[in-house]
Amino acid sequence: MKDLRSLDLNLLKALDVLLDECNVTRAAARLGVTQPAMSGMLTRLRDAFDDPLFVRAQRGIVPTRRALAIARPLGQVLEEIGGLLRAPSFDPSTARMNFTIAATDYALRAVALPFLAKLKPRAPHIRVALVGVDDALVQTQLERAEIDVALLTPETAPGDLHARALFKEHYVCAVRADHPAAGGRRLTLKKFCALDHMLVSYTGGSFRGITDEVLDALGRQRNVTVSVKSFLVVPDLLRASDMVATVPSRLVAGVEGLVLFAPPIDIPGFTKSAVWHDRTHRDPAHRWLRQLLFDTAAD
Repeated sequence: MKDLRSLDLNLLKALDVLLDECNVTRAAARLGVTQPAMSGMLTRLRDAFDDPLFVRAQRGIVPTRRALAIARPLGQVLEEIGGLLRAPSFDPSTARMNFTIAATDYALRAVALPFLAKLKPRAPHIRVALVGVDDALVQTQLERAEIDVALLTPETAPGDLHARALFKEHYVCAVRADHPAAGGRRLTLKKFCALDHMLVSYTGGSFRGITDEVLDALGRQRNVTVSVKSFLVVPDLLRASDMVATVPSRLVAGVEGLVLFAPPIDIPGFTKSAVWHDRTHRDPAHRWLRQLLFDTAAD
């Protein structure tokens, strides 16, 4: 055979059909070409393989020994090429793969944990890694397939990634169930400012947040006595103290031992979004997993 670069893939398909039909006319009909065009392809195949490939017989044509030797590997090659062109199938009940979600600990509790609860009965063999998110590294991590989805706010999401808003979050005030302030139906601004406050500092060590910016505009202050970096310790600290925490509602929703109030001031909420890279945008498995994540967040 001559240089592979000189061989048109369509010629291999034509050879496969000729081997099956052993008739130029029928082979041309199957390929949707004219008989002269089919004869021309056979001429090019003979030149490429340096062999007649087919010789005339009483009824049609018969393959040479070289053509018969080619038949089986040719069928395998065409089947593999066809497999490359077919869209991959995905069955969550049998799929085995890893899926990595990057998020803050708040987003892990609000989104990732409910997602896992829904995932396991549907896709028991898919393994999920939950990792911390670093806004500065998200773009690179997605490009390198180190993570598959990141849970961010629209303000921190790189602009050239695929994104979808999951939900809009609002803030609530949380105290322990037997807190002195828990008996009232609402928390007044005066009482709010008089209490000791716990603040979650995403970067760590700060004693100011969005709540303090709103209070500044009203000429008021609160007393922040504890600053923590992790949302996950908030319920335990609240249950063990007289502090109040102004936190996203999904963080403390349904947590035993806590009472929730609407803040006495208007604190701007935020949107939580999922972002992913174009490399997985059309992949059936990732599309299914992302849709389950979207559905979970919408509940």
